[in-house]
Amino acid sequence: MVRLYKNFNINKNHKGSIILIGNFDGVHLGHQKLFKLAKSYKKKHDLKIGVINFNPMPKMFFNKSLKNFRLSSIDQKINLLNNLGVDFIVTKKFDKIFSKTKSINFIKNILSNKLKAKFIFVSNNFRFGNKREGDVKFLIQNEQKYNYQVIKPKPLLINKKIVSSSLIRNYLENGYLERANKLLDRKWSIEGMVQKGRQVGKKIGFPTCNIDINDYVLAKLGVYAVRVLRKNNLKILKGIANLGYRPTFNQKKILLEVHLFNFSGNLYNKHLSVEFLKFIRKEKKFKNINKLKSQIKLDLKIAKRA
Repeated sequence: MVRLYKNFNINKNHKGSIILIGNFDGVHLGHQKLFKLAKSYKKKHDLKIGVINFNPMPKMFFNKSLKNFRLSSIDQKINLLNNLGVDFIVTKKFDKIFSKTKSINFIKNILSNKLKAKFIFVSNNFRFGNKREGDVKFLIQNEQKYNYQVIKPKPLLINKKIVSSSLIRNYLENGYLERANKLLDRKWSIEGMVQKGRQVGKKIGFPTCNIDINDYVLAKLGVYAVRVLRKNNLKILKGIANLGYRPTFNQKKILLEVHLFNFSGNLYNKHLSVEFLKFIRKEKKFKNINKLKSQIKLDLKIAKRA
């Protein structure tokens, strides 16, 4: 099981490891290629693999208006990295004080003194330190002085496009769910606790589980076929979900509402993982409840076939 740290004071047996630095948001195919290479170094040099990432993501810290951005939550990322054979993860709180760390101090005090990193895996566009002053070139310039080696793998290309978290976000925002799922190598999912809503779905005959999407990226608003997993429960539930403002009911807050097929029971305050299988249609405002109900019946037929 992966060992978790909230700072750079790691155990002695984790010092002198292979270190991968990045957000690894979504842990997509590009990231998976990187970890596969890291595992070959692990085998060859008999070293552990560690990951350094930050919370909040630096981009979100510096741009406070950037609310819906993440492809995966911290917990999802930890699970995915654990499955890739990572030995330890440092999730450092990214705050004003840490953001002012000089790039040379990051190398000297953290990578060298605290972690004693042997190999450092970074992407070509990696920047670090106060005002992003440090780059890969600067890391390489300090290799011999601080006794590490920088590994800079080539990015993964699929259909002549670099596989990246930003490309996947773009696909989700524009309704290209299948393309996003292909690059993630799994079904994109939102995890959260079921909250009590206004019971509108129940009143019109389609009860729903309401989930706050927090800082997940906003996929194209609309109706999706979904698959739902409960924490510590192996049974997979199928359903249909609406991601949006529910304009027919003049709602102002974005919510994920999930209607489960062939299910009865109370899921309030339960933790659900909602996997997005197929984009059915975009969100729209209906003239009345009957028109909405008729559309829902058509959506259900499509979702059940997905």
